[in-house]
Amino acid sequence: MTAIRLPFRTYLYFLAQSINLTTAVMSVTMAAIVGSSLAPEPWQSTVPYGFQFLFVMLFTLPASRVMAAIGRKKSFLLATLPLAASGVVGYGAIEMKQFSLLVASHALLGMYIAFANFNRFAASDGLSATLKPRAISLVVAGGVIAALLGPLLIRNLKTSSFAQDFAACYAAFTVLAIVTLILNLFIKDVKPSGSPSVKRSSRGQVLKLVLHDKTLVIVIGIAAIGYGIMNLLMIQASMHLSHLHVHFSDISTAIQWHVLAMFAPSFFTGILIQKFGLKAVAISGILLLLLSCGINIVAQGYTALSISLLILGLGWNFTYIGGSALLTSKLEGKSCFLEVQGLNDLAVSVLATLGAFAPAFLLSLMGWSGTNILSGLICLLLLGSSLVFLKSPQLPPQEQQS
Repeated sequence: MTAIRLPFRTYLYFLAQSINLTTAVMSVTMAAIVGSSLAPEPWQSTVPYGFQFLFVMLFTLPASRVMAAIGRKKSFLLATLPLAASGVVGYGAIEMKQFSLLVASHALLGMYIAFANFNRFAASDGLSATLKPRAISLVVAGGVIAALLGPLLIRNLKTSSFAQDFAACYAAFTVLAIVTLILNLFIKDVKPSGSPSVKRSSRGQVLKLVLHDKTLVIVIGIAAIGYGIMNLLMIQASMHLSHLHVHFSDISTAIQWHVLAMFAPSFFTGILIQKFGLKAVAISGILLLLLSCGINIVAQGYTALSISLLILGLGWNFTYIGGSALLTSKLEGKSCFLEVQGLNDLAVSVLATLGAFAPAFLLSLMGWSGTNILSGLICLLLLGSSLVFLKSPQLPPQEQQS
C-alpha cells in the first residue's frame, strides 16, 4: 500500500490561509471598538466592518476572473497590495482620527480577503481526486493558527508607546502582507489536473451552467447555507447569552471553543472524506447543524448552549469543507471552473453577510427559539435536497501522486 503525501505547496497555502484568517479575526475583534471611537454617530460604529463584507462580495467574482486571466500565483501576489494598503490607511485613520479612512482600510481588507479565500481551491489544483479533499481540509485548518495568533497580536499591539491604541494592530496588516508576498513567491502555479486550458467564460454561460445543474446548485448551497446558519446562530447566541445575564468572560469562552470547533477538525476532515465519502461528510454537517438548532430550541442553560455552539462549529466545518471538495470534484475537467468557484464564494459571502447582519433583527422579530426553528427548517430543506439529488463521487482508495 503506497502512502500518499500532499505536495509542499499545500503547506504554504495553509500558512497563507492562516494569515488570511488572522486578519479576519483581528478585524472582527477591533473594528467595532475603533469604529465607535471615530464614528460621528454611534449607529455608524459597525459601518467599517460592513464595508469589509461588502467589498468581499463585490470582489469575489472579479477575483476569480483575474485568476482565470493571469493565474493563481500572480493574483495572490497582486492581492497583497490592498492588504498592505489596508494597514497603512488603518494606521493613518487612528492617528488622524479620520472615520472615512477607517472605512477605506476595511474596504481594502475586504478586497484582499476576496482573493485569499481562494487559497483552499488553489491548494487542490493539479492534485488527484484522493488528495483534493485533504488539501482543502488542511488549508481551512489555518483557522486554528488564526484563532491563536489573532488575539495574541491584538493583546500585544493594542497599546504602544509610539502610536494610538489599535494603530499598531492595523500596521501589522502591512507586515502580514509582506509575509504573504514571500510565501506566494515560493508557491508554484499549477494547472488543475485533467482540465483543458483555462478559457474566459461569460457571466451568462457560468450562470447557465450552474442553474441547469441541480447537483451544482446543491453543492454551492451546502457551503453557503452552512456558513450563513453558522454566522447567524453564533452571533445571536452571544446576544442571547447576554440577555440571560451570562458574564462576558463566559460568553467569550463559549465562542472561543466554537471557533476552535470550526477549524480544529480540519486536520482530520479530509481523512473522514477519504473513508466515508464526500456526500456522507457533507450530509453529516447538515445533520449537526440541525442538532444544534434542536438543542437551542429545547434547552436554555449556559452548558447546553455551549455544547450547541461546539456542534454548530463542527457542522460548519463539515459543510464548508465537504461542499468545497464536492465542488472541485464536480468541476473536474470544466474550463470555467474558476468562474464557478467565484460564484460559489460569492454565494458563501452573501449568506455569511446576511448571517452577520440578521441576528439582531430576527431576535427581536421571532426570538431565540423562533430563529432556530427557521434555521432548522432551512437545514431540513437542504438535507432533503442533498439526499435526493446529490451523488457522492467515488474517490480511489489509493493513488500515487506524481
